[in-house]
Amino acid sequence: MVTVNLARAKAHLSELLDKVEAGEKVVITRHGRPVAHVSSVARPKQPPRLEALAEFRATMPGLRRPSAELLRAARNEGL
Repeated sequence: MVTVNLARAKAHLSELLDKVEAGEKVVITRHGRPVAHVSSVARPKQPPRLEALAEFRATMPGLRRPSAELLRAARNEGL
């Protein structure tokens, strides 16, 4: 973890962000007291591949009745 005062953080923001991108945490202080923690943002997950979804769907058992009938029955039962 890197600790820097506010003046140094302002002067070397690009350097500090490079360190944050590399996984290091930065604490910014004012008058010797910590006021901010800078850490990297969690990267979004990659969407699943369509081929993988098709393979997964192929392993699922089929419905005994058409889905329209199942929905109609659920509606009539008040679900």
